Amino acid sequence: MKETPLSNCERRFLLRAIEEKKRLDGRQTYDYRNIRISFGTDYGCCMVELGKTRVLGQVSCELVSPKLNRATEGILFFNLELSQMAAPAFEPGRQSDLLVKLNRLLERCLRNSKCIDTESLCVVAGEKVWQIRVDLHLLNHDGNIIDAASIAAIVALCHFRRPDVSVQGDEITLYTPEERDPVPLSIHHMPICVSFAFFQQGTYLLVDPNEREERVMDGLLVIAMNKHREICTIQSSGGIMLLKDQVLRCSKITGVKVAEITELILKALENDQKVRKEGGKFGFAESIANQRITAFKMEKAPIDTSDVEEKAEEIIAEAEPPSEVVSTPVLWTPGTAQIGEGVENSWGDLEDSEKEDDEGGGDEAIILDSIKMDTGVEVSDIGSQEMVFHHVGQAGLELLTSDAPIILSDSEEEEMIILEPDKNPKKIRTQTTSAKQEKAPSKKPVKRRKKKRAAN
Repeated sequence: MKETPLSNCERRFLLRAIEEKKRLDGRQTYDYRNIRISFGTDYGCCMVELGKTRVLGQVSCELVSPKLNRATEGILFFNLELSQMAAPAFEPGRQSDLLVKLNRLLERCLRNSKCIDTESLCVVAGEKVWQIRVDLHLLNHDGNIIDAASIAAIVALCHFRRPDVSVQGDEITLYTPEERDPVPLSIHHMPICVSFAFFQQGTYLLVDPNEREERVMDGLLVIAMNKHREICTIQSSGGIMLLKDQVLRCSKITGVKVAEITELILKALENDQKVRKEGGKFGFAESIANQRITAFKMEKAPIDTSDVEEKAEEIIAEAEPPSEVVSTPVLWTPGTAQIGEGVENSWGDLEDSEKEDDEGGGDEAIILDSIKMDTGVEVSDIGSQEMVFHHVGQAGLELLTSDAPIILSDSEEEEMIILEPDKNPKKIRTQTTSAKQEKAPSKKPVKRRKKKRAAN
């Protein structure tokens, strides 16, 4: 799977930020990301985190026959693997150009620099020597793989212990850790790689580039150095022309960074050895904080947010305090309301004629309640000017205004009875019943005539 290319907008944004000496994660030009080193339960197993780039290192050993041209020297073997778990662009089962370049650089940095005494790995000259194998697995890729891999390799070698052996004649005896304490490797110095990314044909320089910065860089310079300021290897890639002043400046920066990283490595090894002697808990599981789902930790914000609360309190203090009195709604008329100190609503102003109608509305309400109790009519008040009555059954009653006549109807047909509003509303029930009685006899003779006709 090919990696997703950067868009032109992202590329221009990154280059513009680098020109202004700004980085996406808030670092300065020569700043390294946070380095975290943790050890496994076995000797020679470690994990190095450089920001979000994570590399797992494991060292193993076995007795083998030496090389013919170097009969008294042990064998060192380095292997770096890029899995798809680290990044989807890495393809399994085939060695990419990046992987070959990284493996060669690691061998030049650690094996060709003679950081390990290979003669101390000889058991029987010309017959048996120790072969030390360093396996490095990239767990997550966020840029600068070579720096994280070199730190993981040297830390794993410093932490490793090989079994003790004894030779009696032609017999070679291996002792378990319970019988004899394992023997550490003889390490002369600790070479560490430091990467520099160049932009705009060497105009701008960054230390420890991340994955996005690596995509837009023009060239890369890797310098391997120990704390004694001895350059072990140097490699430039990308096809850019560097001046000698630039290389010298990078070497000075490398000396400072290597001294800091070496001190961190020695401190981590000392702490692990102290915990193992005291019989405390150790391993990857103990290095992960409790109640955490992932091993990644949230990085600190690149923007300083320490004085945010103080600034917020100053802004609140300068602002006008809110009113303590809670505003209550003002009911001008039924169906309208006003909350707060806004402009008065002109819809709420009543005219003189409407006010007179409201005074007579109380009498109408009493009459309507009596109508509802006697005839079973539902009353719905719509505004202050119009009232409509809906009967639950068939009969319907409609009252338009206080001065309008009351209209009674038994059904939805045209036949209706009009009553004057001045009459007593209690008589409405008698009128409605009398109206039904008047209609009843007119219907019965019709049915009798139909029967007689049927008999004839």
